[in-house]
Amino acid sequence: MAYKVMVVDDAAMMRLYISSFLNARKDFKLVAQAANGQEALDKLPDHPDLDLILLDIEMPVMDGLEFLRHAKLKTRAKICMLSSVTVQGSPLAAKARELGADGVVSKPSGTVSHDLEEKTGDELTRVMRALVNA
Repeated sequence: MAYKVMVVDDAAMMRLYISSFLNARKDFKLVAQAANGQEALDKLPDHPDLDLILLDIEMPVMDGLEFLRHAKLKTRAKICMLSSVTVQGSPLAAKARELGADGVVSKPSGTVSHDLEEKTGDELTRVMRALVNA
């Protein structure tokens, strides 16, 4: 069984990198993508059985923190922040946790991290598996 994942990130290249990352793991399947929080909220009813949402913070229309304020009422999926501004222990990481984020992983090289697999792959995989098995 593969866990169903939604990726929410405004950078199309980052969504592509994350998609490739997920495709390399047989226990996760990308089922939805969104370019901002509003688009993700609009897609949640179409994916009631999501297991995990990988969520950026800095996005136009609706950012990740605002998405968190609404999402916990609309989905049972675990939410992992995947952002260049959510370094462990940072004020934004703490705010994300306060608003309901279940996990926080920092992008290794900024907004579009082409080296996601190389630099953060093991940590992200560990966090994702821990969240969906919690």
